[in-house]
Amino acid sequence: MGEVGELAELYQWPGSQTESRPNPDSRLHQRSAEEISDVLLYLVRLADVLGIDPIDAANRKLDEAEERFPVDQYLGEAPDKLWES
Repeated sequence: MGEVGELAELYQWPGSQTESRPNPDSRLHQRSAEEISDVLLYLVRLADVLGIDPIDAANRKLDEAEERFPVDQYLGEAPDKLWES
């Protein structure tokens, strides 16, 4: 959670960063890359310890979302179903 927090902190406060999409040579872009790599490495290690294939899990999640929210019905809309538990 700490690593995700460090990444979120870079973009948390509106106006605190002048770049909405940082230039690849900027310090913000460099810090973003560092924090994203920290999060990725942590998740890959956690998935390994738990015996979860993260690519398979992500593909299953996308398949479920596609079934719940068919593109032809929801394209360009934010369905109320998203907020139901």
